[in-house]
This record gives sequence, structure tokens and C-alpha cells, in this order.
Amino acid sequence: MITLYSYPELFGVADNNGYGLKVYAFLRLTGVPFVHQHIFDASAAPRGQLPYIDDDGETVGDSETIIAYLSHKYGLTIDSGLSLAQHHTDHLITRMLDDLYWVMSYSRWQDENYWPAFRDALLTQHPSLTEDSLRSAQEFNAMRYYYQGIGRYAPAEAYARGLADLQVLADVVPPVGYLHGPAPTTVDAAIYGFVANIFFYPIDTPLRQFVAAHANLVRHCAAIHAAVGSAVLPDEPMAGRSIAR
Repeated sequence: MITLYSYPELFGVADNNGYGLKVYAFLRLTGVPFVHQHIFDASAAPRGQLPYIDDDGETVGDSETIIAYLSHKYGLTIDSGLSLAQHHTDHLITRMLDDLYWVMSYSRWQDENYWPAFRDALLTQHPSLTEDSLRSAQEFNAMRYYYQGIGRYAPAEAYARGLADLQVLADVVPPVGYLHGPAPTTVDAAIYGFVANIFFYPIDTPLRQFVAAHANLVRHCAAIHAAVGSAVLPDEPMAGRSIAR
């Protein structure tokens, strides 16, 4: 049996990290049986990063490596009808989502306009967490952002990068169906992993404002959300204010 280890859910989203949610959605879309274990401590994970899977003793980390491993071992055909050009498009979108990840994470942990709402949501839904532990995590993430580069940007500059990524998605995601036709493929799971972690969070960042203003992104996100067994609708945005606890 496959066990997926990833970060816990938040706001009705099965994983509050885009990479873990991508793998979760991929597993659900392909129908591969698995157990989902939510954890905060990534110290036991390969390279100390979530998500990872344990497949009857075989440990695999990194979302792309996990998907490639599962596709090969279990003969999954979700992408079998794609052309070489479509595979190349998927590769480019996947790398762009890596860029979007940093801006999305920055909006939660570094931007003081939205950090209090994100912190309070975690504390409300996951009582095992403490304000001190989250402050330590915030400080750790600030160091990551600085060395990656996004932490050296002013908020408006950081969001400009993320909005440029989202504009590409808004231009390529169709108004009906999925990226490559009437059935979802792996890239749709990847797009969902990140867009859902923006749209379903009632924290009114510039990223969420953009997604909410584009009907094709909302429809695509909601369609995958339903396909993977989730039915929670987003709450009204909180415009950066803290959630009462």
C-alpha cells in the first residue's frame, strides 16, 4: 500500500502545500489506492522535504519524481495520449509553477499584510501548533526566501512575478475541459495543486484576486477539486485581517 506523507489540510484543501496537493490530486485522478498521512515534521523525508511516499518500503521524494515513479511502476496511462509538444508544454508549466510557489509562500509567511490571517488559520485548524513554533517557521522561511531571492523583493515586485505566472495560466487554461482535452492529465493536477492553494484560501492576496477574476481558472480549479473528492467552496476573502480565535 502506498502512503503519501504531506502537510496537513487547510480551508478544505487536502494539503496546504502545492507540491503535496499535486501528488494527492494525481493519485486521486489515476485511481491508485493510497493512505494519506498529514505531518508537519519533514525531518524523516528524503532531503527533508515534503511530500514523499512510502510504497511498501520504497521511499520516494519530490513531487515530479513521485509521479514518474508511480507512472512507471503502475503503468499509469493518464498522459499516454499526449504529443511530444504537449509533454514539452507540461514541462514548461511545471517549472513555472516552481516560480509561483515562492510568491505564494511569500504571501503567507513574509508579507505582514497576510501572515496574521494565515498564522491564525493554522492555529485554529491545528491546535497542536503554537505561536512560537509558527514564528520559528516564519523565521526559517524568511531565510529561505532571502537566499532564493524572492525575500529581497518588495511585496509589489514579488506579486508582479506571481501575477505574470498566473497570467500565463489564465491564457492557456481553456474555458471548458482541461489543458489537453476533455479529460484531466498530470499537468491539470499540478495546476490545481497551486491554484487551489490560492483560490480556496479566504485570504485576499493579489494572487487570489487575480484567480477569482478569471472564470476559466476558477472553473478548472473547482472541477479538479470535485474530481478528487472535495466539495468545499471558498469563503468570502478576509482582505488580510486575522481570523478570530
